[in-house]
Amino acid sequence: MAKTLEVFFEPVDNLRLSRLCGVLDENLRQIENAFDITVSRRGEQFTLTGHPSQVLRGEMALKHFYARADQDLSLDDVQLGLIEIGSRGSGGDPLQPAPVLLTRRTELHGRTPRQVEYLKNIQEFDITFGIGPAGTGKTYLAVASAVDAFERDLVERIILTRPAVEAGERLGFLPGDLAQKVDPYLRPLYDALYDLMGFDRVGKLFERSLIEIAPLAFMRGRTLNNAFIILDEAQNTTPEQMKMFLTRIGFGAKAVVTGDLTQVDLARGQRSGLKEARAVLGEVRGIAFTEFSKEDVVRHPLVARIVEAYDNEAERVARARAATATRAQAQDEERKDGETGD
Repeated sequence: MAKTLEVFFEPVDNLRLSRLCGVLDENLRQIENAFDITVSRRGEQFTLTGHPSQVLRGEMALKHFYARADQDLSLDDVQLGLIEIGSRGSGGDPLQPAPVLLTRRTELHGRTPRQVEYLKNIQEFDITFGIGPAGTGKTYLAVASAVDAFERDLVERIILTRPAVEAGERLGFLPGDLAQKVDPYLRPLYDALYDLMGFDRVGKLFERSLIEIAPLAFMRGRTLNNAFIILDEAQNTTPEQMKMFLTRIGFGAKAVVTGDLTQVDLARGQRSGLKEARAVLGEVRGIAFTEFSKEDVVRHPLVARIVEAYDNEAERVARARAATATRAQAQDEERKDGETGD
């Protein structure tokens, strides 16, 4: 049942109202998309229509951004603020205090309860797994935690790795030597480092081998001491590769493994090392698992809906296949009963 709620801002401040709404009401459209509601405005009066719980979140968002509208509101400010509001629930309970990370991005922190939990797990455990859909901050927050540990002299170097598994394309068609061929697979890790430390500093640390980015195959035979190691896209490891990686961890080291089990690019029939690790290591003391969901997506509000739509389709296909298998089994049993009767 839809609910309609009216929100007023008094005394009227036209500049704040303008900043709240955004250019061509773009900020209001973001609120509509985030909570699946309708927002209409007449002067200082806003009318919200939609599901009761979502309308309350919309009201919370309007009041939150109006309070912050003493300065300009960028699209990023609005989208990130909407994620935080959505994660609090209609009661507006604040998030638990998140760890403060020492990076160039001073405003960086966990935006959802699971992100806060993830950051705490990384700091408290020697090995942490972050598993969930794209856009939940698994890789970026892991790299931020690595930068934080490095800046605080908790580790001596940062090592970032991922399996060079094709997602449709083939390595052989890419130009250059091996290093140049695998570079596109490692690009998200470079981008995160540049954002968190600055291009020049990252370049100097690369030159001194204090930051290393390499394909997973290059890890074999090494023992990694006093390092912060991140294995990204771990769903594309085999069980043997996952075991090899985890046994590289040395003294004073910390490891984070990230991946999305819905985006496995391994050959058909090949087991995912990440899936097996979750089953085998789930009860091992000293290892933490953080399971993200679509509610933790920190990108455009439509990304969460896209993830949800694909999840719903996968469930529908699974149910259809199960129903088909059940019918086939019933028909087979009827056929056998008929043959027995004859």
